[in-house]
Amino acid sequence: MDTRTGLVIATLMTLLNGGVLGLMHKSLSADVQPSAADWRIGTLLFASGSILLAVQDMMPLGLVLPLANGCFMLGVMLYWRATRRFVGLPDTPWLFAPIPFAVFGIYWFAEQVPDQAARVYFATAVWVPGLFAAAWTLRGSPPHQELRSRRVLAATFVIVGIFMLVRVISLMLQPDRYVTMLESRNVFNLLAPLIVTVLPVIGTTAFLVMCSERIRNQWQHAAATDYLTGLPNRRTITGSGEACFNQARRSGSGLAVAVIDIDHFKQVNDRLGHDAGDVALRYVATALASQCRGPHMVGRQGGEEFVALLVVTNAAQAHAAAERLRLAVASSPLQLNGQTIPLTISVGVAVYQADDTSYDTLLRRADHAVYAAKAGGRNQVVMAPDAPLPSP
Repeated sequence: MDTRTGLVIATLMTLLNGGVLGLMHKSLSADVQPSAADWRIGTLLFASGSILLAVQDMMPLGLVLPLANGCFMLGVMLYWRATRRFVGLPDTPWLFAPIPFAVFGIYWFAEQVPDQAARVYFATAVWVPGLFAAAWTLRGSPPHQELRSRRVLAATFVIVGIFMLVRVISLMLQPDRYVTMLESRNVFNLLAPLIVTVLPVIGTTAFLVMCSERIRNQWQHAAATDYLTGLPNRRTITGSGEACFNQARRSGSGLAVAVIDIDHFKQVNDRLGHDAGDVALRYVATALASQCRGPHMVGRQGGEEFVALLVVTNAAQAHAAAERLRLAVASSPLQLNGQTIPLTISVGVAVYQADDTSYDTLLRRADHAVYAAKAGGRNQVVMAPDAPLPSP
């Protein structure tokens, strides 16, 4: 297969992948659509550059080679910007600053002093930093599901970048200077269409997988999180509680469950409105979460009720942990619209006992303890009796 045929095939494959990404664009989440738009435009630019190189012997080299290489270099920089947008880095126009200088250099060594090696030097000066920078951008700590697709995409950038470097070194060592890529005497001219295809085809596939995994992560997060407070929701805290309970039964590790209820919450809603009630819920959730780091966990059970899973070894530690939760709320009144709204919580705590038969048993004991806390005057911690309650 000669170089021209390879470039035509590369163009068709690139256009196909760009078309697939375009068809999927509206189904992507809003946070990745700007990144996907950059990637799609970059892919179309690669296709444009490939077709221009394929017909370069039919047009003035001083026109077609700067245009083709300009398309490729702009495409590489758009790929880099796409990765930056995907991981949430700020946009910057400086990514594109080297392109005009490189395009002028390619024009000079195409029209004034024909030299393919010199043109490759200018193109590589833009390609390689852009490719390696894009790979470096993906180095962060993504959600677990995104890790493999990010690695594939980063590896694609690195492979293409290494090819460009090796090609430059080869041309530096090769005294013969070919006029265009269509002269297939050089093995790198034969390989170039394949490499041109790798980035938009394999890279686009990896990018699409990365986008789909981001969407899946978002759905999983939404399914596991309370929409108002951002804490784990009832299903999540129940699942974690059951897992902690089973671990405690197997290994004898300590566990306590705290049921937390906001005192007089109905009065906040009735006096200030449901919007203020929502603000109060988020405020309390933030205070509780600040005290439930490390092994501890807190989630919203529903309404104004929260549940905390406390990894402790005895009742004294459980009481101290619950007291920290109470003080975190009581010591910092909510400031809302110029008003000071004192908020307190009642906490019922049940420490795991060998007689507890399930997480629900432990939760029920804590629930009865929080009722005792509210009946006893609120804004206090009450420990549940050691003996588990009988099943209803």
